[in-house]
Formats: sequence, C-alpha cells, structure tokens
Amino acid sequence: MDSLSPAARSLAARCEPRVNELARRMIRTVFEQLNGYAELPAEVKDVEITATARRGLRQFLRGAASGEAEAQRVPAGDLRHFQERALQRADEGMPLHLLLGTYTSGAHVLWQALTDEARPGEEAALTELCGALITSQGRVIRAVTESYLDEQAAIAAERREQRRSLARALLEGAGTGTADVAAGPFLVVHLRFEARQSGGVAIRRLVRRVQTALDRVFGTEVPALLDGGGGHVLVPGRTELPDAVTGALREAAGPGLRLAATVASDVGGIPEAARVGTEIVRVATACGHAPGAHRLDDVLLEYHLSRPSAGSDRIAALLAPLADRPELTATLRTHLEQRRDRRATARVLGLHPNSVDYRLARITGLTGLDLGAPRDAALALAALLLGSGQANWPG
Repeated sequence: MDSLSPAARSLAARCEPRVNELARRMIRTVFEQLNGYAELPAEVKDVEITATARRGLRQFLRGAASGEAEAQRVPAGDLRHFQERALQRADEGMPLHLLLGTYTSGAHVLWQALTDEARPGEEAALTELCGALITSQGRVIRAVTESYLDEQAAIAAERREQRRSLARALLEGAGTGTADVAAGPFLVVHLRFEARQSGGVAIRRLVRRVQTALDRVFGTEVPALLDGGGGHVLVPGRTELPDAVTGALREAAGPGLRLAATVASDVGGIPEAARVGTEIVRVATACGHAPGAHRLDDVLLEYHLSRPSAGSDRIAALLAPLADRPELTATLRTHLEQRRDRRATARVLGLHPNSVDYRLARITGLTGLDLGAPRDAALALAALLLGSGQANWPG
C-alpha cells in the first residue's frame, strides 16, 4: 500500500498527544455502554484494558504520522500484545462479543478524534486515515478473534478431559479419595449406540452431541466416559432420569439408542451400578426389546436367567447347532419376545406364519428344544442370554 500523504501524516501527528485523553474517554464512557463491561473487575478495566487501548491508539497514530504504511500493517510486537490480551480474556471468561466490542468502539472514538481535529481542506487526508484505520482494525480483530477462539477451544478440551478422567477413576473404583466429588447418591447411566461410529471425526462429533445433550438436560457439566459405541454417565445428587433425557439423547445419538439407569448410594458403589446398567442393556438387546430406556424390572427374569453358574456352559451349548443359522436365532429371539405368538412373530419379522412355523420346526429339529413346552422355552431363553454374554462373564 502507498505511503500516506503529508496532510494525512500531519493530521495523525496532531492527534497523537491526545492518546491518554482518548484512552480515558474509551474506558470511562464508551466501553461502559457495552453489555457486560461494568461487571468486569476494576483491575482489568482500569489497568489492562486501558493499557491495551492506549497502545492501540499510539501504534496507529505513530505509524500514520511516520508516513509509512505501518498503520495498516500493525507491528508484530503490538499484534502479539493484542493476542496475549485475548488469551487472558478468554481464560477469564470474557465473552468474545465484549472483547471485540472494545476494539470496534475504540476505533470509533479514534475516528471521531481525527474528524474533530481535521481542518478545512483536509477531507482527503481524513479519508486516507479512515481507510488505514479500517485496514489496521481488520487485521487486529482477525488476530484477536483467532487467538481467543484457540484458547477457548483449548480450555474446553482440557475441561472435557478432566471430566473424562474423573468419570474413568470413579468407574474403576479409584475415585473414592477424589476431591470435589459429592458423597452421593449418583445416577449411573449406561448408553449404547446402535450403529458404532468409525473414524475419529465422526466419533468426536457423536460424543460432543451426546455430551451437550446431557449437560443441557441435567443443567450442569456431567462427567461421562463415552466412545463411538456408548459408555457411562455419572450424575451426582440424582436418583432418577428426567423425562426429557431419552428424547434428547435419541436426537443426539440416533433412534437406536439404548440406555439403563442405576443408582449408587456412594462413590464406592459406582462400579457395581455401572456393571448392572451394562447388563440390563445387554439382556434387553439379547431379548429383542426395542431401543430406548430399559429398567431392571423390564428384564427381571431374563436378567436372572443370564447369570453364569455351574451349568451355564451346557445351557449355552444348547443353541450351538444354530451358530451358522442367524435367521433361526433371530426367529427364536423374536418368538420368545412375542410370548411365543407365531402370528406376532411373523408380523415383526415380515414373514408368513407358515414360514415362522417352518423355522420353529427347524429349531426344534436342530436343538431338540420344544418351544411349546414352558421348560424348554425357558431353557432356550437362558441359552440366548448366556450365549450373548459369555465374553462379559467374570473370570
């Protein structure tokens, strides 16, 4: 950009002695009109913001008075200073709109001062300085905004990791001595997402959506340990799920969301509550229950039947002949879920009732289980549940 004209240089030089006066005017009158400025600490307003305003005014006017394009370029040292102040404001929690408001209002005060100082015949010089001020202001605001947003992103990432670390420690039973943790009770929520996300970006977006929904529904930053397949959420001081939780989480994670909530009376009970919630969801899934919120009472018998015992391996082996026939396993699961109603089973699977009869006969022929007999139906249900959960058994 070309150097400023002698007239523009002269106008800027005449304004430079007013830097302190202009900075005081900004702080005591103009900035006070910005929403939220009055609530800032006095030290921030009277010292740091005042010094930054004074530096910005002086940098522009001196650069313009020198006759070079310095006013538009903004020296690297000054730019770093503005960026460092932006980092401080982000760390202190000052809203971005308020921070940028001080810069735009300050530029307006400077423009008014130049206009007041201009003499007849200096209209072109004033226009030159206006262009230089706009260019300089744009560069400063871009740098300040970028630094502010980078710092806020870093702060948010650190806060998320702190919450994840806290949730991990509590779920592993290592958080009993953790400071700032409520004594109890805790609502422990297990989540399972139907379609596991692949790819780091997709997983991060899913987790952020779910975390945002949780924080909004519970009205606080909720510790959670989540990944692309689900995870656990810990809510201090709660014993029941708000009505809005399932809908909010389904919107964030998709219609295939499953969840179960249990209660830990204290920190030490969190790992067991998390295990029970995980099992409730597993059993509900194995039984063919529709996605949504599951309670222990909904799967009470199935939960009991799915507990491992000395005979678990032999019961699970009853369905081994179906290992290569997933359509028969799905039919068996649906038939038991539909209380052995062949027509209801046909409707759910989209089959003709005769096709269901054929598949049930094949199941009986391969396994020797007569699903019409209550005892054999119970064995088939237990075999389904034990077979789906063997990888999760203790030991």
